[in-house]
Amino acid sequence: MPTPSTSPLPFQRWAVTGGTGLVGNNVVRALVAAGAEVRVLSRKPPRREFAGLAVEEVSGDLDDTSALGRAFAGVECVVHAAAMVEIRYGGRAEMEAVNVKGTANVLAALPPGVRLVHVSTVDALGMRTRALPADEDCQPAAHEGGVPYVDTKRAADRLVQESGANAVIVYPTYMFGPWDWRPSSGKMLLEIGAGKGLLAPPGGNNFVDVRDVVAGLLAAAAAPAGGRWILGGENLSYREAWALMAEVTGGRAPLGELPAWVARAAAVGFDGARAVGLREGEINAAAIRMSTLPHYFSPARARAELALPHTPLRTALADAWAWFGEQGMRG
Repeated sequence: MPTPSTSPLPFQRWAVTGGTGLVGNNVVRALVAAGAEVRVLSRKPPRREFAGLAVEEVSGDLDDTSALGRAFAGVECVVHAAAMVEIRYGGRAEMEAVNVKGTANVLAALPPGVRLVHVSTVDALGMRTRALPADEDCQPAAHEGGVPYVDTKRAADRLVQESGANAVIVYPTYMFGPWDWRPSSGKMLLEIGAGKGLLAPPGGNNFVDVRDVVAGLLAAAAAPAGGRWILGGENLSYREAWALMAEVTGGRAPLGELPAWVARAAAVGFDGARAVGLREGEINAAAIRMSTLPHYFSPARARAELALPHTPLRTALADAWAWFGEQGMRG
């Protein structure tokens, strides 16, 4: 699979947290391809995600301050991409530990003067409409909180902004592309390819090629401290996006869009199930409510200041689908 152009890199020696995730693994691969020295914080090395790559794995996690110190020693730039990403109402304590306390630990372990690229999420920002997409200065409204993942990523964002560190923040949108090992966002593509997208949610999102995100992230590493950029691509309703995924995968296009009132009623039903002690699955009240929201964002600042590329979404989907096929992950 191709990797984004990364030459010349602003630094030679890098450390990456979250290197097994979609954005982190693509960052690691781009850095290695460009000839950088790369150290990754790794739970239970060696990891299959780094097989064949010239990287140094430091055993540890975000709660291991000693491991963070070893991982960051002698580097010029740290990419903090590690996070707990689960859309549900439960698990707040675990997400606080990883997303907030973990970020605090990274900041505490960061050697003086070393650049930090904090990988946030557009969920940390506020929302507007498709006609007027949100930008980096859009503040979240009170009703947009309540989901632990969203709340903890916003808290981590504030920590970085208030730390005084030599840091920049990037806000990726919904990413697709190769090296999605879990899979994460690629699960949506696999579901559509399997013919499971009967009715699309009533909301929408901004969709981007993960390799464009990597190119923007590496450009941000060389930008002035304090910078904040949305790394995004195309704003589409879920129905439009699912139809494109169906074309790419040969799956079934959605028959229509789920009415918003039906989605709201379903979320209330899942609230009741959780209240009586039933476990939250992948489809839950928080996920349903998030799927009704207008996650439309503008990457204009990143395109102007970072030369953020704009790969067509169809290309990102096709390459992700091909990679899943190579890994035997299509099911």
